[in-house]
Amino acid sequence: MLRSLDIRDMLIIDRLELTLEPGLNVLTGETGAGKSILLDSFGFVLGWRGRADLVREGAEQGEVVAEFDLGENHPARDILDEAGLPSDETLILRRTNGRDGRKTSYVNDRRVSGETLRRLSDVLVELHGQHDDKGLLNPRGHRALLDAFGRIDVSQTRNAWKDMQTARKALQSAEARVKVLQDEEDFLRHAVDELDSLAPEAGEDASLDAARRLMQGAERIRDDVAKAQAAIGQDGAEALMNDAVRWLDGASATAEGALDRPVAALARAMNELAEAQDGIAEAIERLDFDESELERVEERLFAIRALARKHGVAPDALPEFADDLREKRDALDQSGSDLKALQRAVADAEDTYKAAASLLSSARRAAAKTLDAAMANELGPLKMERAVFTTVLAETEAGPDGVDEVTFRVATNPGAPAGALNKIASGGELSRFLLALKVCLTSDAEGVTMIFDEIDRGVGGATADAVGRRLEALAKESQILVVTHSPQVAARAGHHWRVEKAVSAGITLSKVTSLGPGERIDELARMLAGDTVTDEARGAAKALLHG
Repeated sequence: MLRSLDIRDMLIIDRLELTLEPGLNVLTGETGAGKSILLDSFGFVLGWRGRADLVREGAEQGEVVAEFDLGENHPARDILDEAGLPSDETLILRRTNGRDGRKTSYVNDRRVSGETLRRLSDVLVELHGQHDDKGLLNPRGHRALLDAFGRIDVSQTRNAWKDMQTARKALQSAEARVKVLQDEEDFLRHAVDELDSLAPEAGEDASLDAARRLMQGAERIRDDVAKAQAAIGQDGAEALMNDAVRWLDGASATAEGALDRPVAALARAMNELAEAQDGIAEAIERLDFDESELERVEERLFAIRALARKHGVAPDALPEFADDLREKRDALDQSGSDLKALQRAVADAEDTYKAAASLLSSARRAAAKTLDAAMANELGPLKMERAVFTTVLAETEAGPDGVDEVTFRVATNPGAPAGALNKIASGGELSRFLLALKVCLTSDAEGVTMIFDEIDRGVGGATADAVGRRLEALAKESQILVVTHSPQVAARAGHHWRVEKAVSAGITLSKVTSLGPGERIDELARMLAGDTVTDEARGAAKALLHG
């Protein structure tokens, strides 16, 4: 609910503080007194797009502050949370407009974008009037209005739509993958066969290369190794060292220990010599290979490297590459049954969506009949008992909210062709249609301040009185602000303000005055009689107030 509106230096308003109350609030005044300027300023703080030249002449900056009371479950709280803004029982919107045209917006003293203000305004305020192209007159919103009126839950259809879209995307993705695999099927099968035939192992390239180099060098070093083996063998160094040990052993008995050290050193040398002989023997054994083994090693090494170059991978990556290709081949082999399963899932999801959409359409048809009956009941008291309001459902492209297109159509007289509200109804008729619709649709307006801008234009007398009474009834459950020239409507208000212009020191300013009981009588009398207020006009005004 709108609690207060504070306007400074906007057009012909220098300072205006307006405190509003629950129920029906009316603004009256002469044409040009500033009622539209007040609404323009209110729209400015709500982020609505409007006129650019709002700053009062002589002022550097205009400012509007609007304070709202938020209920515990008010939808504005979700928008505040999503934007990371503080949420409390009071919501304060503030917007400034500099002389240079720069606009700055704040929510609870946090700077925000105009878009955030507009999102909040959608759940805080509704504007209704002859130029209402955003709400009730916009056919794109009629389906949502009908759903709100009938308290229709569309979540089941939305969930079914989401599941159907997910199933379709899964099938499309699988079909695309299969198409890619089918395009390279010949390559896949040939490559897998080739890799399986060679069966390369990780690290095999390095081991084969080492073996090849060893065998290639074996012939060059084998003769020298054999000569070394002979030089230290039984016919070489080993025999000489054995002789030396034998001779020293024989002489050591009389050498008085002088030969102990050489004998011990020779013993150690004999051990080292034996180790060298063993190592040379092992080397000769390793160097002894079949020429065909070198050919086999080279053939496999070259085959592995050629396959790696062919596929653009490192030799050690061939096993993993082969696994990937096998996986693709197996997926291709399995694709037939996988696609059938996904196709069944899509068919099931489509059946579920169609069933949910059908139930939703049935609920909407029932709600449409109820709304049409409710509108008929409302149009009678508004002196439009011969008019016909019809909620038309037509099939449209399927979507998350079903397959129904909803349009509100009217025929103002029996036998007259039906058409869209803003195409068929005259100004006064349109105002009453909108009011009747709003009365019927009040269930979706919890916590919303409704503004009716001269919605009583074009009607008078008993019809205007009927409009006033309907606004009064609507305001019992909500807050309504009405800009009106009709005394019958103004008389039904719980709170009345007069907007007027005054010239001071050559400057024209607009002000808003809260009217007490006596002042209301004078204002209603002015609205009835014009510039000259008579006692008869005051009497009629009193009758309106107490009627």
